[in-house]
Amino acid sequence: MKSRDLRFGLGVFVASLGLLLLRFLVPRPIGMADNGDGWRLLCQLGGRQLDRPSEGFVRFSYGSAPPCDSAYVSSQAWLDWAAGKIGALFGASGVLNLLVLGVLTCVLVAGAITVTVLGLDLNRRNRLIATVLLLLVMGDSAFFGYFASVLSEGAAFLGILLICGGLFLVHRPGKPRWAGAAVTVLGGLVGINAKSQTLLLIPLFALALLLTRPSGARGRKRWALPLAVLAIVGAGTLAIQSQGDPANAEYREANMYHAIFDSIVDGKHDTKADLAALGLPESFEQYVGTGWWGERAAWHDPLYPRYKDKISRRNVLHYYATHPGRTAEILQQGGVDALTARPENLGSFGELSGQPRLSKEYRVPVFSGLAALVAPLGLFVLVPVWVLIGWAGVRAFRRNRREYGIVAFLLVFFAAGQLGLSALGEGIEGVKHQLLTLFPTVLAVVFAVLSLLPRAETAPEQTEDEDPAEEEIPAAV
Repeated sequence: MKSRDLRFGLGVFVASLGLLLLRFLVPRPIGMADNGDGWRLLCQLGGRQLDRPSEGFVRFSYGSAPPCDSAYVSSQAWLDWAAGKIGALFGASGVLNLLVLGVLTCVLVAGAITVTVLGLDLNRRNRLIATVLLLLVMGDSAFFGYFASVLSEGAAFLGILLICGGLFLVHRPGKPRWAGAAVTVLGGLVGINAKSQTLLLIPLFALALLLTRPSGARGRKRWALPLAVLAIVGAGTLAIQSQGDPANAEYREANMYHAIFDSIVDGKHDTKADLAALGLPESFEQYVGTGWWGERAAWHDPLYPRYKDKISRRNVLHYYATHPGRTAEILQQGGVDALTARPENLGSFGELSGQPRLSKEYRVPVFSGLAALVAPLGLFVLVPVWVLIGWAGVRAFRRNRREYGIVAFLLVFFAAGQLGLSALGEGIEGVKHQLLTLFPTVLAVVFAVLSLLPRAETAPEQTEDEDPAEEEIPAAV
């Protein structure tokens, strides 16, 4: 990579970091309140919120607490651990200080933006456009607060951007390929292991790597690096998932419970017919809208052990297969949730901010604001957007800019799969769960737009596989 590219990259990093820190801290810090799941990560740090979840406010500092057991697997724990150690060095209070975590994540996001911009085959002006667009995505009010929270969405957003940036760099000739491989490994480990839902990235990530074809690379030199990246990320993911509860299997029954009693049997349709189709008794109508952890949950019912086998993936999938109309309605609601973007029950400000409970910040509402305007249309907006991104991806392949096509299709297929997974398999907190549909969709829109910009007009770089041009020997006179 040329020295002028490195200087430009340094400028992008410094400017991005400065803007992200201003975004985070001025005029007051922002984050995302805990919805009640934060204890799963706090336990691993030796901390816990002992009172009720502070959904209305962000609690920026968590103190130590009696030990608790959590087998939850998330790469967010790595960021939390690092923030805890850095906070201790600077005298921050508590086991985890979200101000420290937010600053650390801003540094990492600025780095991810920088490597992504350097991986694009654009001139300086268009790289600046790319920087602005990526800052608008990562700083969007729907996503940014999770970078200072006890939830794991922040790790997912960071990892996905690193994967994209790494894939772009891997397609560059020469030394940037090796830097891209390192970034892709980091992004893969962070992004894939952020949440159980992001495990859906595994086949898409593998396919994206197998489709990489850097300029000038042939034979073994084409395949060696992508296969090495895939092997490292695969082995790392297997090791990470084996350290706890892989894919959050302990919540499988709870998820199916919510899919049934909060989504399928919602009290707005033919409840008795739906219960019968699921093989459940009519008396279970009283549990519509109840939560798995509530006092009125159906598992308290003496009849529940007899019907427990019906609270299963197999039974729920059979219902969806035999009721395509209801399935389409549930998917449409998932699309509405994805475009809504902002969960009603989570606030953005600290308890001492002076803001009312459940207040949200809207400093950078560009993408989420546009999405919210069309949210009632759900899939009638999302599907056409995905089709347009797919068109841009096909166009990129045809014009020998396959890296844009690979990234676009990776993001779109993940978004579509995530919409189905969350809408059909979780049943509650739809807006929050569908953030992993909206984020890759917005990011794919950005890369689709960038793929339409002309290439940088630079002299071709010599690759590892090309022989140096022979010097022309002047004829003897």
